[in-house]
Amino acid sequence: MPVEPLSQEEIEERLAQLPGWSLDDGRLTRSYRLASHFAATAMVVHIAQVQEDLDHHSDLALGYNSVSLAVHTHSAGGAVTEKDVELARRVEDLAAGHGAH
Repeated sequence: MPVEPLSQEEIEERLAQLPGWSLDDGRLTRSYRLASHFAATAMVVHIAQVQEDLDHHSDLALGYNSVSLAVHTHSAGGAVTEKDVELARRVEDLAAGHGAH
């Protein structure tokens, strides 16, 4: 079943529930700061597991003590869909456990 793009209004409604996330160049984006490179690396591994579970993957970048994500749905023509919102929610849920802010 094809995934439908969200309207601008729907994206804004979802973002209101996702602190720190924004729409940037047609993608949901978020950056986190962590206490150390090891903590950031652990969070990347955890995010990778969530992405595998959802079968939906973001552009994921690891910095010295930072993690950044950008996600959209290729099968919906690069639009933002509920799949992207679900990934963002799952990442938000795990971020605090890694001390990310």
